[in-house]
Amino acid sequence: MPSKEAHSQQAASAQTVSVIIPTKNRAEDLRRTLASVMIQTRRPDEIIVVDQGATPALESPDYPIPFIYIYAPYLSGLTAARNAATDRAKGDIWVFLDDDVILEPDYLEELLAAYSPEITGVSGIFTNYAVPPLLRRIFEKVFVTGAFHDDRQPIYWYANRLRESGPQRVKQFTGAAMSFRASAVRAMRFDTNLTGASIAEDIDFCARLPRGAVLVIAPKARLVHKRSVIGRATGHWLDEHAQSSAYMRRRNWNRGFGDDLCFAWLQAGYAVMAAIASVKRRSFEPFQAWKRGKARGYKLASPNRKPSDSGVESFA
Repeated sequence: MPSKEAHSQQAASAQTVSVIIPTKNRAEDLRRTLASVMIQTRRPDEIIVVDQGATPALESPDYPIPFIYIYAPYLSGLTAARNAATDRAKGDIWVFLDDDVILEPDYLEELLAAYSPEITGVSGIFTNYAVPPLLRRIFEKVFVTGAFHDDRQPIYWYANRLRESGPQRVKQFTGAAMSFRASAVRAMRFDTNLTGASIAEDIDFCARLPRGAVLVIAPKARLVHKRSVIGRATGHWLDEHAQSSAYMRRRNWNRGFGDDLCFAWLQAGYAVMAAIASVKRRSFEPFQAWKRGKARGYKLASPNRKPSDSGVESFA
């Protein structure tokens, strides 16, 4: 008689899988990502690509897997693309990938193996994320606390150490490599107030999951995130970090004194890091980046803004 663990793994592998890939102006990166999907030991049951590029990245795609290609340059941002894809997805598990990742051949197999009955979502582990400089690690350890603490990063930093470890529980995923049970998230939408690269869309989505949702990173589901420079922000890291925290503060993490204190302490940390960076650069740009990001984050999360999704034209 098969063990309980073996039975759970068989049930997980029997579930259908939709792979969802938004893309914009990264044709070569997308082709490499798709190539790594096609050689999976457990192939997906369908692939959905939503292309917002100036010109189509693919021409009449011909793959041995059901393939939906949505060319929609009129959509604004990653979140709108994700929503367009989930409107069409039929799988039991939705696997979200960025268009600049390369999967190890058993990625989907290992991802599904981590889906025990109590698990809501599973993410893979990035194998090429470097440990940040000491000063940045001190900042993360001292100032990024409470709801704002990012428990994903140390797992990525030490991916090699964790190669043979079991699933690692986290509170949030990185959008480049996340998956969910469709039954848990089918009624949810990504926030289309976030346009462009849609900073914090993944954290926000995870924060709005049903109460009791369990998320894990599977160290055996491994991939490389190339982080293509095309379409990616190149400003000071404080801009992006401040936007994300301010957005999450207004939209999700405003539940009382604890969140108030953690956010205030985080701002003190930004001030310290901006001061150090300004001295090194002999410029006030780090302070300005912090200010810009924080203002943008608050604005994007304003309750007066109403997200809207555009219609989609596609061919399958």
